[in-house]
Amino acid sequence: ETSGPKAQYAQDERQIVKTGEVTLEVDNVANALARVRAMAVELGGYVGGAQAGTLDQSATVTLRIPAPRFDDALTRLHEIGSKVLVEATREEDVTAAVVDLEARLKNLRASEVQYRELVARATKIEDILAVQSRLDEVQGQIEQLSAQLKQLSNQADLSTLTVTLQPKAQPIQAASSTWDPGETASNAASALLQMGQALGTIGIWLAIVGLPVVIVLTLIALVLSRTRLLRRPVGAGSGSSDA
Repeated sequence: ETSGPKAQYAQDERQIVKTGEVTLEVDNVANALARVRAMAVELGGYVGGAQAGTLDQSATVTLRIPAPRFDDALTRLHEIGSKVLVEATREEDVTAAVVDLEARLKNLRASEVQYRELVARATKIEDILAVQSRLDEVQGQIEQLSAQLKQLSNQADLSTLTVTLQPKAQPIQAASSTWDPGETASNAASALLQMGQALGTIGIWLAIVGLPVVIVLTLIALVLSRTRLLRRPVGAGSGSSDA
């Protein structure tokens, strides 16, 4: 018959580490983030970390959820987001690693007991120092493997779920479907005609109002010029002398 730790894990639940990433499109990032945090607590988990984006106003939060509630968390996230953009989940069976660590720890602890007994029975200083050095090494290995076992157990008990919240993309304004090339050409021709009429109006005003003004100014200039000539002394400007 099979016995030992392997038989125990064959009968009990295996050690499965679950991880996942979900990207949601939401109407309001701040409100959705608050709902995600509350959801994690309601399921018996907690928020392991959060990061806010600076350019796209997104937010990323890391959740630690009890493994039995992992699927419940995914369902709740679908309800929070208006659209699921990305969803990926993974499962890793770490049962063999846990069994191996536990077996190595069992052997190391047995060696620790033996080294303690040797230290107690040793009479020579060099023997005590040698055994104590070996005991210290064994205790260091026990601490290291215990930390690894604790980490694996924690990862199996609490699944890691990374959630990214992105604001809903603004709709792009569609081009007008009522554009009529004929109407546009007609409007352009009408504008050109109005411009021609305006220029014609200005020309008529200049011809009717401006021409008499020019004639009057010309007559005044001629009169002034003739007046200056009449006032000029006779013989002025030419030199004469008597002998």
